[in-house]
Amino acid sequence: MPLATALLITGVLLAITVAAGLLWRLRDGRRRRATGAVHVDRLGLLRERAALVLFSTDTCSRCPQVSRMLRELASARGAIDVHDVDLTHRPDLASEHRVLSTPTTLLVGPDARVVARFVGVPRPDDIIAALDELPALQETA
Repeated sequence: MPLATALLITGVLLAITVAAGLLWRLRDGRRRRATGAVHVDRLGLLRERAALVLFSTDTCSRCPQVSRMLRELASARGAIDVHDVDLTHRPDLASEHRVLSTPTTLLVGPDARVVARFVGVPRPDDIIAALDELPALQETA
């Protein structure tokens, strides 16, 4: 293979890799609309309160940081519970809630419906915006 062809192929592969990495970084932690209901009893949620549910594993390096951030946001808001679900011990919940990577955070409304899903490290502003859209929290704020 001529040197020019090898360099061209290497350059194209490098450009594709950089583009894929940038796309992944842009999407990481972004809010995604979610639908469906959560089995309240299986996750230990209170029925009349909104909750942030963090799915994590023992080996997740970013999960403790996300857990601290969620607890700070919840304590500032009140009326919101934070639940940590360790998928190492509950792998059945990973398939049930379609969790493919950790951390994954679900915002569950008081009616046990999933309002938003955050895959990766969520941005605090995105969580606050999602919390502001919950009707039950608007009345207490």
